[in-house]
Amino acid sequence: MIPHATRRWLWLLALAGGSAGAVMAHAHYSARVPRLAYLSGWALFGLMLLLTAYNARKKLPFLPLLSSRAWLEFHVYAGLFTAVLFGLHIRGRVPTGLFEMSLAMLFVLVTASGIVGLFLTRVLPARLTTAGGEVPFERIPAIRSSLKAQAETLALQSAPESRSTILADFYLRRLKEFFDGPRNFWPHVFEVRRPLNRLLREVGDLNRYLTEKDRAALGQLETLVRQKNGLDYHRALQLVLKGWLFVHIPLTYSLLLVTAVHIVLVFAFAGGAR
Repeated sequence: MIPHATRRWLWLLALAGGSAGAVMAHAHYSARVPRLAYLSGWALFGLMLLLTAYNARKKLPFLPLLSSRAWLEFHVYAGLFTAVLFGLHIRGRVPTGLFEMSLAMLFVLVTASGIVGLFLTRVLPARLTTAGGEVPFERIPAIRSSLKAQAETLALQSAPESRSTILADFYLRRLKEFFDGPRNFWPHVFEVRRPLNRLLREVGDLNRYLTEKDRAALGQLETLVRQKNGLDYHRALQLVLKGWLFVHIPLTYSLLLVTAVHIVLVFAFAGGAR
């Protein structure tokens, strides 16, 4: 099996060679072939269809059509190559007309969302692994409810036992909202720990006012706060990974549809339909 680093260099060399070859071929034949834009357009459309097939490959893993990793690598580097073909197809000029501008904007959005997705799928899973493995997204609400029930039990049971409502009041005032639902989505995405640190400082400051028994309950509450924060962290990062697909895939199919309309219009108004 070829090591990952070696495969990456091979793909990069293939991308660089293919891009250089396409640019030189276009420069050489642009003045000799009258309708070279037709050829580059069909090549671009065909490659876009092939890239879209990656989504179908993920849904049919039992088919003997190379490994999913090989498909993903092809998808990434062939997707970058489409940007080269697109630049050659439009000859480096800014499209004119509402339809052509809309088509170009769709292509740019699909390419940009693909690059963003490549970054996210490389960075976020590693962060989730560092945080202690991935929690199944479907189980997050149930785990959150369990943590909330434990926190409420600790806080509210302490009142009659210690004859003090300090811990219960603090829970109702400061922690209940935290345990009620997901919190700090953007701080988790951008790895900002300020909201958690502020909350933990408040928990620590409460220690001086509590009895020994309440301090033990507060220590358990702090553990639950950290667990809930970790759960929210997993939810935020997994939601970004899932949300990116809900942007990239609809944009891709929209691009294919508009491109098909573009092909029909080109042939209809350039005499190709005859």
